[in-house]
Amino acid sequence: MRVRHTARVSDSLRNLLAAPPDLPVTAGLAPLVEALHTRGVAVVHAPPGTGKTTLVPPAVAEVVAGRVVVTQPSRIAARAAARRLAHLLGEPVGETVGYSVRGDRRSSRRTRVEIVTTGLLLRRIQHDPELVGVGAVVLDEVHERHLDADLTLALLIDVRANLREDLSLVAMSATIEAERTAALLGRGGDPDGPDDLWGAPVIRVPGALHPVQAVWCPLPAGVRRTDDRGITPAFHDHVAATVRRALVGHEGDVLVFVPGVAEVEATVRRLAGVDASVHALHGRLSGAEQDRAL
Repeated sequence: MRVRHTARVSDSLRNLLAAPPDLPVTAGLAPLVEALHTRGVAVVHAPPGTGKTTLVPPAVAEVVAGRVVVTQPSRIAARAAARRLAHLLGEPVGETVGYSVRGDRRSSRRTRVEIVTTGLLLRRIQHDPELVGVGAVVLDEVHERHLDADLTLALLIDVRANLREDLSLVAMSATIEAERTAALLGRGGDPDGPDDLWGAPVIRVPGALHPVQAVWCPLPAGVRRTDDRGITPAFHDHVAATVRRALVGHEGDVLVFVPGVAEVEATVRRLAGVDASVHALHGRLSGAEQDRAL
């Protein structure tokens, strides 16, 4: 049995956990806390929109002493997650909740939950394998199979097995192969090791279903999506026209996904003059521009 002392948490975190938002993940917080108290590792399997990125880190902070580091796959996601949680706490970013991304850091000595990009955490582990001052790492969106994410997970398992037995690890995602990840955490990173009854528990959170209406908007006859030079201007015209129809025929906002920076900018240009605020969002924008879009 693994015994842990309950960490001292700030009043803002305690108040949030005492009266959390009505999100599906709240049903999984008690099993998560129990798993961390007894085993120090857990896997959270929860669909998008269930609140795992918002409420799991505060729950982990209640269990462990030290800082809770939460990974996100991009700088945009890291800043957005920190802002969301800080807003729920009624505090500015950089107090109880902060973030650190390449070229931008807002945290302080009072920060208990720090949102970082996976690449930044990887560099920290390389410079400080013991992760001094860190009580837990929450790996969000672990299904994002990038080299940084896989290497970070492998190093964290190794650090926990050989240097920091007290380091808690939580892996969570919407599409993760939960049992496989749980087995990996429970076996200390050895996929061929013996089954471990004290391995990582899996906390499953059911998602909320929302009605979805699919509307097929095919290209006009004779219009090609691509040619020898890439995506055609006619296809950009078609995307912009489809967005205009959506704005007229439906209430609410419109999210438009296109494959690259050039396509984003081309679509934005074609939407000039619509009765709506149009914001580009991609990795080449400044942090302020990304935040404005979100």
